[in-house]
Amino acid sequence: MTTEVLPDRRRAAARHVWVPRQHGAWAMLLVPFLLGVAASRPSAWQLVLAVAALAGYLASATVQAWARARRPREYRTPLLVYGVVFGALGTLLVVVFPALLLSLVVVIPTEIAVLQGARPGTPRDLANSVAQVAQALVLVPAAAYVSGEVDGERIVAYTGVAAAYLGGTVLVVRSVLRERGNERFAALSVGFHVVVTALALWLLPIAYVVLGVALTARAVALPVVQRRRSSGPRPLRPIHVGMVEIGASIAVVVVSFAFPI
Repeated sequence: MTTEVLPDRRRAAARHVWVPRQHGAWAMLLVPFLLGVAASRPSAWQLVLAVAALAGYLASATVQAWARARRPREYRTPLLVYGVVFGALGTLLVVVFPALLLSLVVVIPTEIAVLQGARPGTPRDLANSVAQVAQALVLVPAAAYVSGEVDGERIVAYTGVAAAYLGGTVLVVRSVLRERGNERFAALSVGFHVVVTALALWLLPIAYVVLGVALTARAVALPVVQRRRSSGPRPLRPIHVGMVEIGASIAVVVVSFAFPI
């Protein structure tokens, strides 16, 4: 039995060297990118941007894992591969679309904050998550810009939708994981969603208000479910929270494409 389990563990460890365990980051990449497409029109350059953004995220996440794991050698190859891909595609994009360099105003300081939070023994605090959200939001205007169809008002609106969703997700997920049992934090999460829904009622089509109400309901329900199931045989686990957030991400993207702003 041991000889069967150890190779599986080695394969899993090798996989995690290449693929980070931060599952929520995929939505943090996809949602703003797709909202950037919704704010403009589909373009082949957006695919180049998507691959560059993915490589950049994987490089950053690998650096963080490398730092937390006390710099083992097995991370060197993934870092080299992701760094080369990001560097090559990033250079191509900047040559064709020089205004993308403006994104560095956001990306550089937030990346410094994220990497500082990756030091061994450093907890992943709320500020670290907010920095990651800020980085991801750059994808909305970037995806719209490389399409060749730039509508400033639509870009601002869709960036706001992405910010509201991702910011709310950070609060909701934290309220049932790292801050579970913290009623004040759960109230902060719910209050944030109430304010966002009110803003949607004022500024956006009714579909976004309905979406805001649904997201607020999940912000209320998850901490309640977590408390009720905490002492039972089936506690609320990260995978359950992740499944809820997958549904929420899909809803945000569908509404954004179905009901243009």
